[in-house]
Amino acid sequence: MKKPPRSKPLLRDTEAPIRSRPRRKRNPAQPQLPFDPMPERVEPVLAQLKRHPPKGNEWSWELKLDGYRLAVHIEPQGIRVLTRGGHDWTHRFPAIVEAARGLGPATMIIDGEAVVLDEEGRPDFGLLQQSLGASGRQAGSRASDAIFYAFDLIYFDGHDLRGVEYRSRRHLLDDMLNGKNGAVRLSETFDTEPAVLLEHVCHLDLEGIVGKHLDRPYRSGRTGDWVKIKCIQSEAFFIVGYEKSAASPAGFGSLVLAAYRGADLVYVGSVGTGFRQAEVIRLGKMLDKVRWKRKQPPLPYSGSADIVWVEPTLIAEIEFRAWTTDGKLRHPSYKGLRERQDNAEVFRLD
Repeated sequence: MKKPPRSKPLLRDTEAPIRSRPRRKRNPAQPQLPFDPMPERVEPVLAQLKRHPPKGNEWSWELKLDGYRLAVHIEPQGIRVLTRGGHDWTHRFPAIVEAARGLGPATMIIDGEAVVLDEEGRPDFGLLQQSLGASGRQAGSRASDAIFYAFDLIYFDGHDLRGVEYRSRRHLLDDMLNGKNGAVRLSETFDTEPAVLLEHVCHLDLEGIVGKHLDRPYRSGRTGDWVKIKCIQSEAFFIVGYEKSAASPAGFGSLVLAAYRGADLVYVGSVGTGFRQAEVIRLGKMLDKVRWKRKQPPLPYSGSADIVWVEPTLIAEIEFRAWTTDGKLRHPSYKGLRERQDNAEVFRLD
């Protein structure tokens, strides 16, 4: 009886020995991680602005949240909360830190947005900005009201998930956070047509929707893997001055705004609505400290209003409906101050 033919080894040539890739040196601060060392920081994925939602079933849709983008690091040595720009804001979100402690002992990096909800349960950027205090050095009285809505999982229990497609990262996040309703919660996804979802979102005066391609890995920057469609335009502009007003307790009636065109600042109009009383007084004190000390204004201006110019250091988040034909904001409304630590980007004109 003949012997059966010898089977060939699977996945390799008999002549070539199997060699594993050399293992990277382990971080001594993370002795229990058998696989990938935890990144010190990950540059976030940024959503690309679109006029209309892309078509196709390969997209997952959720609400665009009006807050601060954060990454929560759950590490053996404790919790870290990092801003989009990489600044450590752990001390500014005590409730989020406390809730994150309950997610251990696994190590992880969770991507999400910190918001403060108004009385109707909608994210309110102005309330969040007030809760963090004017100087950014200490948390205000409402900091404990901040909620972290998690929408992606970058690292989990020794595994770097940046090379994994979004649908799998989201599945892991769903399993981990499903049912959590404290200061760390799961950002809800919606199984509906994005155009219908956008219509409902805009009707509720929310900011817009975000779409994430289900088959893409986590690629930092504005790659088009994530898209955003806004109900109302909202951008960051420099405050370069204010118009005097005897009727205002802070001495100003509206703020003069500027954007970049190349390396130069360009006047894009003024905003006089959207201010809460406490914010007006706070802004007045901040503007007094950055008054322009030179004779010429910081940018070309041909208007007739009585302007007090200031150093272009304060960055305001402004809602507006459109642009006028002469390049000014149409129906602008003040939302709050952005901070450079949050990697605030001043709008650039094409």
